[in-house]
Amino acid sequence: MPTRIPSVWRRYASTTFTAKSAPPKTHLHKRIPDSSFPKGYLLNGVHSGVKKDSSVLDLAVILSTSPRPTSAAACFTRNAFKAAPVLVSHDVLKRSAGRARALVVNSGCANAVTGKQGLEDAWAMAHATDALLSPAPQDTSETLVMSTGVIGQTLPIAKIVSAIRGTSHATLGSGFAAWERAARAFMTTDTFPKLRARTFALGAREFRIAGIDKGAGMIHPNMGPPHATLLGCVATDAAVKPRSLQSALTYAVERSFNAISVDGDMSTNDTIVAFANGAGAEDVLEEIDEGKDDGMFEAFRDELTRFMQELAQLVVRDGEGATKFVTISVDGAASYADAHKVASKISTSALVKTALYGEDANWGRVLAATGSAELSTPLDPTRVSVSFIPTDGSKHLDLLVNGEPEIVDEARASEILSAEDLEVRVQLGLGNESAKYWTCDFSYEYVRINGDYRS
Repeated sequence: MPTRIPSVWRRYASTTFTAKSAPPKTHLHKRIPDSSFPKGYLLNGVHSGVKKDSSVLDLAVILSTSPRPTSAAACFTRNAFKAAPVLVSHDVLKRSAGRARALVVNSGCANAVTGKQGLEDAWAMAHATDALLSPAPQDTSETLVMSTGVIGQTLPIAKIVSAIRGTSHATLGSGFAAWERAARAFMTTDTFPKLRARTFALGAREFRIAGIDKGAGMIHPNMGPPHATLLGCVATDAAVKPRSLQSALTYAVERSFNAISVDGDMSTNDTIVAFANGAGAEDVLEEIDEGKDDGMFEAFRDELTRFMQELAQLVVRDGEGATKFVTISVDGAASYADAHKVASKISTSALVKTALYGEDANWGRVLAATGSAELSTPLDPTRVSVSFIPTDGSKHLDLLVNGEPEIVDEARASEILSAEDLEVRVQLGLGNESAKYWTCDFSYEYVRINGDYRS
């Protein structure tokens, strides 16, 4: 007997929806002067055979060539199903006490939930890349590993190892072209390579920092020290002690990559890695050390945080099917942790995100998400205010003031919500702490992309 479809679903099934198209995003990819990239790094991106299309890059290698010891740090996913490359990279950092000189990354296959074979393959990638280092490590690996793509499939490891072994210093570079090829090799559903670099000052000296990240969906990271997926690598030619680099990275990740959300899903592979090789500090013997020179450490930590916030925001701007980039600002919290929790709740609410896509000033959804957060200091509804803030400098729109609803100017609300960039601000009235989250809307295109991702 055929299944009877309720009349309400028959009506929707026959309805044609007109969806807004996501704005072009390739303009976010910038040409960066070669002088902005850090000294002492060689890298490239190649096709290894993970992806079927031979014109698509799917393997990146990054090497530190500095004569000084290179510090390395990482923040990894807290997902219980940690992928093999996450486990291997954590082990490498532990064994080497935070000293590593290389990173190898493949896209197209996550090497996650792949059992013993997955671990063997991740170690094979590490050891093959170790052989490119000069001098090659003797007792322990100095290569960190990342993978991204479909979960539950094993790597074509023979092809990957062959591509790594085929890499020579003659095929590697240090300028924009090499960094761009490496960034393209990170990509899965990304629409542009996410690459940034710049110079910065510490005291009277100038250093350089560069970063690559990838991600467009399955993005709601929750990474801690030693969730397609979020991967990132930041490299600087400043000299920083391993424990201080880890401390700075942990602080920066909490305020950047742990403060973005595309769809609320945490991946098995999320990893952010940082290298500091000291190649730009030839005349400086001491590495930056938290506790010995707090002023210099804090300056480096804050520079790293600002840089990583820019990288993290690129992921949200490239969110799968996204048409809006939305800053969620939470002010007046009793603690940073409380402000972060509220911002996260709002950013991950499907009701909020669909209202943003529909350009509907349904601020009640923002309030409902706010009230669902479990805070150390209970909310007082009579102190909470909600506003829409345009990014063009024009007047903001108050929606709720100290628990009392305003008469909303719907035309003004639509004007603000129709913009590609906007801010939603929530004031809790409980203290002086604040936090920001960056998120995007949910569109029909997001469902289409993720409905047939494996095919």
